[in-house]
Amino acid sequence: MPLCGGIERTTAVVIGTGLSGLAVASELERRGVASIIVDGLDLLGAGHPANTSSLQRCDAADAASLKERNEILRHLRNYAASHKLDVRNGIRALQLDHLDAGTGGSSAGQWAVQTPGGVLLADHLVLTRCAHSQLRRMLSELGMAAGRNVMAAMHALGMYLVGVGELITPTPKEVLRQAKVVGQAISAKVYPDGRPALLPGALSLAASV
Repeated sequence: MPLCGGIERTTAVVIGTGLSGLAVASELERRGVASIIVDGLDLLGAGHPANTSSLQRCDAADAASLKERNEILRHLRNYAASHKLDVRNGIRALQLDHLDAGTGGSSAGQWAVQTPGGVLLADHLVLTRCAHSQLRRMLSELGMAAGRNVMAAMHALGMYLVGVGELITPTPKEVLRQAKVVGQAISAKVYPDGRPALLPGALSLAASV
């Protein structure tokens, strides 16, 4: 939605404009879910920006894997351009706040993402570029401890992860799979009575690479 007093409202905010971010944003677009994609995450008070360079690697650096990744990324960028996805390169999130249900009602969104240009309000937040130390701190501040039910707890709060590997970044195909799963989960919440017909999409590339 248009900027109004430094506040914008959208359905989902995606953190990261690389392969993972474009993959999930493209999947959301295919499912009729509006999103804004920002470049990365620099939490205020963190002392230094998130180290996201490692999140750009594949788990195998051979020529075939790099070629596959570059082909998928090229396809995703073309999809983003042709469908006019709201990709904000160079704009980073400075703060992430989860809003209580009574703060502003469901129409205001349950996440507030502070950027240099204002605040983005959204019902869903997708992290694709986030240091694990930052993720653990955010979960702790939300009252969640690491455990087997942490993903379900995150999803209940409208928070999702795509392409964030513990030690090794997932392969491009695994990233696409994760993006599809997250896109389906968010779409099911946005359209509980049934989603619109799927648009032709970037993730169809997964079957051919």
